[in-house]
Amino acid sequence: MSDELVPADQSNLRASDADRERIAQVLHQATAEGRLDIHELDERLAAVYAAKTYGELAPITADLVLSGVQQPQMTAMTAQQHPVASPRVGGTPGSAVSVAFWSGVNRKGQWVVPRTHNAVAVMGGVEIDLTHARFAEQEVTISCFAFWGGVEIRVPEDINVSVDGFGFMGAFEDRVPSRPHIPGAPTVRITGLAIMGGVEVKGPKKKKKGLLRELLE
Repeated sequence: MSDELVPADQSNLRASDADRERIAQVLHQATAEGRLDIHELDERLAAVYAAKTYGELAPITADLVLSGVQQPQMTAMTAQQHPVASPRVGGTPGSAVSVAFWSGVNRKGQWVVPRTHNAVAVMGGVEIDLTHARFAEQEVTISCFAFWGGVEIRVPEDINVSVDGFGFMGAFEDRVPSRPHIPGAPTVRITGLAIMGGVEVKGPKKKKKGLLRELLE
């Protein structure tokens, strides 16, 4: 493997957490050797953890290469192993809102989740099923608000999910079984607030077994 940075034509590829950590190690080493002061270290570390592509990471240590500090290994091989975007990403975004006020809303089937979708349930219920959905972008956010109502979101097994909502006299529950991160798969962040209501994130519905199969099992 080469120690050179990713070639320019690959600079738009997404950097991984490991790539950012390698750059951070170079900066800490440079600080320990007196090449950077603490203020410069803080500024550059902020840039490292905000960077999303190899092209954004490369300039952060460019002057340190000239000073003799070895660059981290973000190689062409690493770029070749970069996961291809999921076929579920792309398409014309669908509605940005699902609102249930003293009523119910059910959004399922083949629809395209926009970058941000707002689910609002006030004394009503919203059901969102992502099993057959596509995603307008690699990362999308579903923002939920439930007041004396409920929002239920079902997520398939081939996407990455992050749940970080808050319940006040209510519940914001992540019931999705733990799963490893899937490289290249779309990521859905589910956030928001439940007040005297509930937001529940679940896995896909289980297929019903036929009576004969149940008897045989």
